[in-house]
Amino acid sequence: MSMEIPPRIAKMLLNVLKGGDVPRTGLAYITVGRKGEIDALVHDIEMISEGGASFRVVAGKYGAGKSFLLRTIRSYAMERGFVVVDADLSPERRFAGHKGEGLAVYRELMKNLSTHAFPDGGALSLLLQKWISALKTEVMLEHALSSDSEHLNKLVTFKIHQTVDELETAVCGFDFARVISRYWEATVHDDDELKSKTLKWLRGEYQTKTDAKRELGTGVIINDDDWYEYIKLFALFVVKAGYKGMIIMIDELVTLYKIPHSISRQHNYEKILAIYNDIMHKAQYLGVIMGATPQSIKDERRGLFSNEALKSHLANSKFSDGETCDLLSPIIRLKTLTKEEMYFLMQKLEGIHAQVYKYEPCLKPESLEFFIKTEFAHVGAGQNITPREIIRDFIEILNIIFQNPGKTLEGILGGDEFTYTASAEDDEKIHEEFKGFKI
Repeated sequence: MSMEIPPRIAKMLLNVLKGGDVPRTGLAYITVGRKGEIDALVHDIEMISEGGASFRVVAGKYGAGKSFLLRTIRSYAMERGFVVVDADLSPERRFAGHKGEGLAVYRELMKNLSTHAFPDGGALSLLLQKWISALKTEVMLEHALSSDSEHLNKLVTFKIHQTVDELETAVCGFDFARVISRYWEATVHDDDELKSKTLKWLRGEYQTKTDAKRELGTGVIINDDDWYEYIKLFALFVVKAGYKGMIIMIDELVTLYKIPHSISRQHNYEKILAIYNDIMHKAQYLGVIMGATPQSIKDERRGLFSNEALKSHLANSKFSDGETCDLLSPIIRLKTLTKEEMYFLMQKLEGIHAQVYKYEPCLKPESLEFFIKTEFAHVGAGQNITPREIIRDFIEILNIIFQNPGKTLEGILGGDEFTYTASAEDDEKIHEEFKGFKI
């Protein structure tokens, strides 16, 4: 299958997928299925751009495509003018803790602050510069001034104070607005050291209030208790800087499930509950998407549903079952990709592999069909097979065929390391699913 993919992206896709990870860019070239889930999240994004807010949890087992979906939406949001921040939870990064774990999440989010122009993070200073440039342009047009007018900075200063005054009424808004104003002050005087200090404060990197007071004149720092309030302020600020809103993506919620102490777990779940309630009633221009495994949600002893309030808010309707799901509910549960969807994906991967290694794709539809039948027929596969495993196997087979021209896909799968175990009945059933399914 012919594709026009930038060579750098094509190589990156193969390397990352072969390693069992999810690429941060280029996902549009390999996306298959998930139309319902993507449409639901895209609807959220459109609502956020109009001043709304959204809270979602994407649930899927390891390798089922959870992180892939999150990163697909991440790319979509940035392309449409959103600021995106993302972080993976870990033992050192949680929603709440006694050793700075909450602040560590905030710092990771700020480090990964991304826009369409800066998709790999580190866009905080760019965001501030864009905001200032936009205000300058607005003032110049409004007052018919040139860029070297001696009145320009004074009028921009007035405009900036108008903007930050609107933020001061929000929780923690006064100090946030004050630091933003200091960044403009540093810009006017070409003071790179002061710029660095304001960025340090906004990234949550000041350790003590004393240091912040001495260097910036503010006796407040971002901490474990109030970091989410500053996320909300950023969501309002980025809109003033010309963006559509902010999307927060937090993966590996299973980390909380693994916390050994029940009190610590519940503190984290209470923080999630507080964020959920805020999103439902107060927040603007803000979307929160979290990634979790089904067990880390449903387990009523250690999972999210061990918190009764979260369970009452997030649990699916009694009318939803395995076949009928409500993609407008807070939790989106990922189903396994169908064999047909996997077929399309294998075609895409062969096309990318052929582009990178400069050969014509040569696998026949029957070979791809045989590969998928074999993967789904492994002992214990069934509902346990994941796209991650299938992708890694397929890329490995492509590598072997490329390096050993005498090898065939069927021959490799018939080797000692692979065993086709489907019964005649299962084989006939799979064959029927692919009947007439040709590209």
